[in-house]
Amino acid sequence: MSDIALHKYLPRLPEAALQEFIEWCVLEQSKAAGCKFTPDTSKLNNLPPGEYIPKLVDQFMKVKPDPIQAGLVAAIAGKEADKHALSGLAIVADFVSLYVKYLIPKEGNTPEQAEAIITQASQEQCEKFTQIATKYGVEL
Repeated sequence: MSDIALHKYLPRLPEAALQEFIEWCVLEQSKAAGCKFTPDTSKLNNLPPGEYIPKLVDQFMKVKPDPIQAGLVAAIAGKEADKHALSGLAIVADFVSLYVKYLIPKEGNTPEQAEAIITQASQEQCEKFTQIATKYGVEL
């Protein structure tokens, strides 16, 4: 599965799986972009995914290693996620995965290096996504 197709499968995951994927994106994969994000769990404990995910993403979006880059990346990720025409928590997962993926290539000095870094991040997302989908019994 390629990163291009990832958004097509997001609506098939249950909310708990989307939560797990988003958590991985913001807690683990975002570290490659220099994000040092530690959620305020006191505001997240015991919330169902429909409430947990937006609160987690809101906390995460306030962490900006480079505010100008983060703003540009958010605009790009938002525009791309809008094109995918998803709804509910699937669009949140799509936006977050795109946002994190595009934040990562801070070390790419050329377009080719940046593209290689984005491709690697996409592959990591696809592998994690497939692992989570399998865990929740969703066939891709």
